[in-house]
Amino acid sequence: MSNDMKNMSKKQLDKLLKEVQKALKALETKEKREAKKAAEKAVAKFGFKLSDLTGGTAASAAEKPAKRKTAKKSPSVAKYANPEDSAQTWTGKGRQPNWYRAQIENGTSPESMEV
Repeated sequence: MSNDMKNMSKKQLDKLLKEVQKALKALETKEKREAKKAAEKAVAKFGFKLSDLTGGTAASAAEKPAKRKTAKKSPSVAKYANPEDSAQTWTGKGRQPNWYRAQIENGTSPESMEV
């Protein structure tokens, strides 16, 4: 077969690729259907339905990836305030603001700027 493919044009290879992808998709669908039937048969032995164990429809639970739960981040509390402008604050995390660096360079101690 590889010798045949070496003699094929790009157009022919693209067509073959599409046919292979279509065949793979059909095979995957068939295997999913067979797996679902086997699973339904297995849970039926214990007196359940597949949807009882999956929390809904079997197809949707099996095909959907689990959602990741993310905690909502609360805003960080300001740790330092600019002595010249109290509206300018910094949490002490991340890059130092320009006003903080300037105050340090002028000899102001970090402790004196704490909120």
